[in-house]
Amino acid sequence: MKPPEKRRMTGVLASLMMGASVAVIGLAMPAPLAASSHATKNPCAAGKAVNPCTPKAANPCAAASQVDPKLVLRPKGTKLMQGNRAELVTEGEKLFHNPKLSTNGMSCNSCHENVGGFMPSFAKPYPHEVAMAKEKGGVTKVHLDEMVQFCMVVPMEARPLPWNSQELAALTAYTAELQKSFQAQAAKAANPCAAKTGSNPCAPKGMNPCAPKGANPCAPKK
Repeated sequence: MKPPEKRRMTGVLASLMMGASVAVIGLAMPAPLAASSHATKNPCAAGKAVNPCTPKAANPCAAASQVDPKLVLRPKGTKLMQGNRAELVTEGEKLFHNPKLSTNGMSCNSCHENVGGFMPSFAKPYPHEVAMAKEKGGVTKVHLDEMVQFCMVVPMEARPLPWNSQELAALTAYTAELQKSFQAQAAKAANPCAAKTGSNPCAPKGMNPCAPKGANPCAPKK
């Protein structure tokens, strides 16, 4: 082979070898993967320069600690559902024990089993101040149906019931019956002579001196 032709063949081989090397390098080093579209759409994704869900005063993803009063206060002109009182109380008792009303498995009875869990103010006629309504919604006075709505939204973490619904009317009616029992218990606790014999501070040796007798130390003096 003549020298010029030899040099030309050498150049062609060198070019082919260089191209093959580039191709191999290209196969060994894939292009960077595109960023996940999910991450770009998720404002709570970690690693963002500005994450609106990081612990801050204004955290759009944090659970709300306050309740919008509009959710739980009866709108003006609202007409509550009316029905047979006894039937509403019966239905209300079932709903009171039904955890399906909540989103967290709780029922009204979870907090108020055996007429328990009520504050002393529960004995007062409604509307009156309730600690939870004041703390969570800044509301100083609530009606009984509004308090039912507060319980739906706060401890039970559910949506309030429709204002004209039979469910709300039933729960309100049954809670009113519980209030009567609570008031009776509060009255007994305030009257030491109305207590049972075993726990009556006026009863020596199992006898009840508050019973109608001539020698009753708890009877008003003449």
